[in-house]
Amino acid sequence: MDKFHRIYILFLFIFAMWSCAYFDRTDKVPLARVGDEVLFLSEVQSVIPDHIPDEDSILLAEDYIQKWIRTELLVKKAQENLTIAQRDVSRELEEYRNSLIIYRYQKELMAEKMDTSVSLNEITGYYDKHRETFPLNTDLVKSVFMKIPLQVSHPERARAFCENPSRESLLELQAFCSRYAVDYKFYTDQWIEAGIAFRDLPGVPADLGSLISSNSSWETRDNQYYYLVCIYSHRLKGDSAPLEYVRENIKNLIINDRKTTFLKKIEDDVYTEGVRNNKFKIYEYETN
Repeated sequence: MDKFHRIYILFLFIFAMWSCAYFDRTDKVPLARVGDEVLFLSEVQSVIPDHIPDEDSILLAEDYIQKWIRTELLVKKAQENLTIAQRDVSRELEEYRNSLIIYRYQKELMAEKMDTSVSLNEITGYYDKHRETFPLNTDLVKSVFMKIPLQVSHPERARAFCENPSRESLLELQAFCSRYAVDYKFYTDQWIEAGIAFRDLPGVPADLGSLISSNSSWETRDNQYYYLVCIYSHRLKGDSAPLEYVRENIKNLIINDRKTTFLKKIEDDVYTEGVRNNKFKIYEYETN
């Protein structure tokens, strides 16, 4: 838009904000026209958030007007080049309307009547039956990472913690890291991708799968620091995913299955009601 149009729109917006307290006439103020179609100020105002600076309002208005003009021009060009039959969208509109009404009805019923709570027993049962359908596409570990200055590294003590995954040992390890490490990360209560556990180490091997399957720890050092990753549990790519790792996914699958069953029951109940109350009739006809 040129400067004149920007000033014109700004004037309209300021005028509208001032005048709305006295009369509601913004639906009569035109901002753009394409053929017989007119874009009024009220429509643009409806998409502009309240309480934003005037300049931001103008930018949003300009963008909306430009998109409206482009859309109307495309519609006009399509109408000029399509046949009457091609321009007839009444069937598609009716199908869309029906789908939208049904969707809203189903959504309200699900919100009111469908149980969306899923117990741990349900999740575990689903996992046990479908374990093979959850293969891992990456290596997973439960681990601890630590980075310690060489002069206080005590590598023998750090390695000893890796050999004992007890809760008491982990508490001691936390105290050890808090005292000596410049960086440490505990992933002992959650599964993470193996790459995350090793990403802060210099010179990480490319084949992490073979590394984590044959070692309980990995250590290295540079000129300043001693690095250690303790592996407490691992699952390799292709293995079945641990239950904890796919718990939310399973919960969603259970809810989706429940949703499918619920919606099918709604459809069946409505049809049964229609039969019982003679709400429809199927006419017989002969075919040649």
